[in-house]
Amino acid sequence: MKLDCKRKIAIISVLAAIFFLALNLTPFDKKIKNSFYLVSSPIQNIFWGAGVRASGFFEFIIEMKHLKEENEELKLQVQNLLAENEVLKDFKEENKMLREALGIGLEKEFQMALARVLGKDVAQDSILINKGAQDGISEGLPVITSQKALIGRIGQVYSNFSKVLLISHPQSSFDGKVTDSEVLGVVKGEGNLKVAFDFIPREKEIKEGDVVITSALGGERALSGVFPFGLLVGKVRRIERADPEPFYWAELSPFFNIGELEKVFIIINY
Repeated sequence: MKLDCKRKIAIISVLAAIFFLALNLTPFDKKIKNSFYLVSSPIQNIFWGAGVRASGFFEFIIEMKHLKEENEELKLQVQNLLAENEVLKDFKEENKMLREALGIGLEKEFQMALARVLGKDVAQDSILINKGAQDGISEGLPVITSQKALIGRIGQVYSNFSKVLLISHPQSSFDGKVTDSEVLGVVKGEGNLKVAFDFIPREKEIKEGDVVITSALGGERALSGVFPFGLLVGKVRRIERADPEPFYWAELSPFFNIGELEKVFIIINY
């Protein structure tokens, strides 16, 4: 409502100015003009004052428009800077992973491809990565971290994406061994991010904190998936024995945290 009143005042002021200008240009008698000016001078002051205020108001509107345009340009610049920052951050993370991988000589052991984690499905013990058939990815390939910790294997392959089944997936089963010992067993996924080290011979002793790695022996108990030897699997967290069973099992804590997975390595050839 206030804006409408100001617009009306501005229009009236402009019309009044035109009227007074026309009066100055028309050949009226000086006495007549003088009398009119004498009577109308207070009114002219009001109109001209309103006109100045209205002019200032419109200048303010124009200035606000310019400020809004500048603000939009600044927002766009900020967005571009944020995008560039994310790209630089991404490169930094990739370089860090590559340095870690080079530091432990992974490039000498395996032919690998770096992939980004796009999604995580804890309920299904799986993750989605941005490499697929077009990148030479196939089912069964091992997926690891830059610290040589086994994450899982490629379960499903699409053109540009792949689904990775974690070692905790119920369909995951492979041979493992305790480091610096001859204790062998089978690493099995239990679901809900739980991993077990099963079929440990009763006569063999393990303890909490022992490290389990892949043994790549294959065998009847390894239901699916054979991995390269020496990949880190997990630490013994809890041991369960049941008399008089010939085997016992232990719960493992994997060497990776699914919540922190952002980049992974796919072992293409080994």
